[in-house]
Amino acid sequence: QVHLVESGGGLVQAGGSLRLSCAASGRTFSGYVMAWFRQAPGKEREFVARISWSGITFYGDSVKGRFTISRDNAKNTVYLQMNSLKPEDTAVHYCAAGWSGGPTPSHYDYWGQGTQVTVSS
Repeated sequence: QVHLVESGGGLVQAGGSLRLSCAASGRTFSGYVMAWFRQAPGKEREFVARISWSGITFYGDSVKGRFTISRDNAKNTVYLQMNSLKPEDTAVHYCAAGWSGGPTPSHYDYWGQGTQVTVSS
């Protein structure tokens, strides 16, 4: 089992920034693809970004150029730096871990409880 705990969400004005963190514990962090997804009310869970163990990254089209995913394997932590935030970024943001990685939730075996990000206009 891998236990994931997100932090760093909150309320920010449009154009502002937030940094989310996801701390992993339990089974070794080593080798897992780590990802961020988000889900707004009434919408499906949306892929935001993922990062491999070696640091290869992929982003969803809606966040390219604004968000940056990174990981610190020594600290078992993954980060999501969110810049130039827009009201449409408002959602619960989830951290996920999986062996295969990919842009859909089915690729991930472990999920955090989520952290709310609210962007005001």
